[in-house]
Formats: sequence, structure tokens, C-alpha cells
Amino acid sequence: MSTNDSPEEQGGAGRPPEPPKVPEPPKMPKSPEPPKVPETPETSKSPEHPEPPQTPQSVQPPQSPEPQEPSEPSKEVPGQPEETGRQRLAAGLWPPRVSRAQLIVALLLFVLGLGLAIQVRSNSDSSALRGARQEDLVRILDELDGRTKRLEDEKQRLEDQRKELESSSNQAEEARKQTVEKERQLGILAGTVAAQGPGITLKITDPTGQVQSDQLLDTLQELRAAGAEAIQINGVRIVAGSYFSDENGGVAIDGKKITQPYEFKVIGKPQDLEPALNIPGGVVQTLEKEQATVAVTRSAKIVVDALRAAKQPDYARSSS
Repeated sequence: MSTNDSPEEQGGAGRPPEPPKVPEPPKMPKSPEPPKVPETPETSKSPEHPEPPQTPQSVQPPQSPEPQEPSEPSKEVPGQPEETGRQRLAAGLWPPRVSRAQLIVALLLFVLGLGLAIQVRSNSDSSALRGARQEDLVRILDELDGRTKRLEDEKQRLEDQRKELESSSNQAEEARKQTVEKERQLGILAGTVAAQGPGITLKITDPTGQVQSDQLLDTLQELRAAGAEAIQINGVRIVAGSYFSDENGGVAIDGKKITQPYEFKVIGKPQDLEPALNIPGGVVQTLEKEQATVAVTRSAKIVVDALRAAKQPDYARSSS
């Protein structure tokens, strides 16, 4: 049998001829599936709300990731140093931004602080007496009462003299008597006549040589304030113009050098003179801090016999 036989011949007689086969169209190549992206909590899809299927698109081949360059550290601008914390704080505080309300508050705080400072200073002035004992306070009050009484007595004496002059029949004789009495009093104060009367003796022994002229001057002023009428120190009469100065190894009064022990002879009321020296923070305590020994003795009769020469004025003359 030849290979070129028709199909009818091969199938046998009586079979209808088969229709010719239509060739199948060529199949389109399948596009590659897109790479799956790992699901995250944000991209994960809920099964309850499925998304519609997406039509396949042509997927480009994945590109290789480009290597990231390491971040370079921030470069400082040359010539500008980095600011410190103190500089940043100063820049934030200056220039100040002050409002009107802040100015009013600052003014009120200043006034309040000034009032507190004045109050503290006034309280500190009386702190020495606040810590004093009761007997010391009583002594200070007695001294003040004594000074007040002496001033009142002097006022009364002057008023009596005025009345005597006005009521005396012989006013010239009365005036002469008062003039003589006044001369005697002024002679005692000027140191031209001797004086005697009750008073105290103050002796200061200074073995270390720490007592100086200013401390002796303070002692003299305290005695005068307590009512001393005549004072003599180591044979030198003290008058209104007396002065103290430091000398080698001692003290000089009116240019005359004296050495310790320093002895004060004072005429006055002993009940006023002695407490004035022993008040808290007074003469005795101050001298004892300098390692000096102080002894005060009351006496019914103190003699002040050191005299000062009366100076005649060169230009002043009496107008009467």
C-alpha cells in the first residue's frame, strides 16, 4: 500500500469523510506574576472586605537596590565655634523682654525689700540692750534719770538767780555775788582753781600695753556724760580743750606724757559715775577685753589740785 493513499481509502468504505482540522491559534505566553510583597499590619487585607482582582499588568523586572551612601557627619562652619550652654542661656536672657506688669512687680518687691532692711537694721540697733540683764537695764535707767535730774536742777538754779536779781532791793550787790560765784564755777571748769568733793577714783592697770589714747578718751567722755565736774589724770588737769595722743610706751595728754597705771580722780555723784562705767559694753568691759585691770573706788572726798594756767586772750576784750 502506498503512503499516498487518501483518507477515505484508509478508513474503509461507507465512512463519511472527516472535515479537515483547523489549526489551533498559537498560545500567548503567560506574563510573569508580580513579586509578592510581604504583608504588614497596615497592608494586610481583611477577609471580610476582599479587594477586587486586579488585572495583570506587565511587570518590569525588579531593579537592584542602589547602595545607600553613609550619612556624613554635620560639618561645622569654619571660624564659628560651637556655642556653650552658658552662651545660649545669656542669649536667651539678653536683651530682656520686660512687660509693664513685670516692672510693677519688680518695683513692689524693691519697696518691700527696702522696708524689711530698714526694719532689720532698727531691730539690730537695740540688740545690745535686748540681751542685757535686768539689773543692767535698771542701772541704765537710773543713769538716765540722774542726768535728767541734774539738768532740771541747773534750770531751777538759773531761774532762782533771775528771781533774786529781780526782787533784790540792791540789785548791784546781788549781781556782784552771783558774778563771784560764777567766776568760781568757771575757774573749776577751766582748771585754774583747785576743787574737792565726793566722787570716784578709777585706776587702769595695763601690763600688756594694749590700752591706747582713744580708749582713755572714751572713758573721759563717759565720765563727763555721767556728770563729772572736775577730772584729773596722773597729775594732768582735764579741761574742755584737752586732747590725747599716743606716745612710745604710753599716752600723752595735752603734750605731756603719762604712763600706766592710769589714775582718774573724778568729782561728781558717785551713784551716777560708777554705774556709767559698768554698763554692758561700756568702759570697763572694753578695757578688760584688752587684758587691762580696772578698779573703781567711791569716796566722800576727792581732791583735784592740778591747775592749769589761765590764758589771756590776745584780741578779745570785755564789752561791758
